[in-house]
Amino acid sequence: MKNQNCRVGSINSIPYGTNAISALEFQYQRFMEKASNMKHTNSDLANFFELKATKIRKILEGLIA
Repeated sequence: MKNQNCRVGSINSIPYGTNAISALEFQYQRFMEKASNMKHTNSDLANFFELKATKIRKILEGLIA
């Protein structure tokens, strides 16, 4: 049986350099938008997207600091 990967909220590899910060900021915004849109219909999925956004925000804080 082959392994299957979940694509919900998955992200592509992040480039290094100045593009990395802008790519992470974009992904953070997308996950927050998805969480906001799902808040009333599927709270579990909204929580998942918020968790992904929180992880990205922590990475951004580490890069910027």
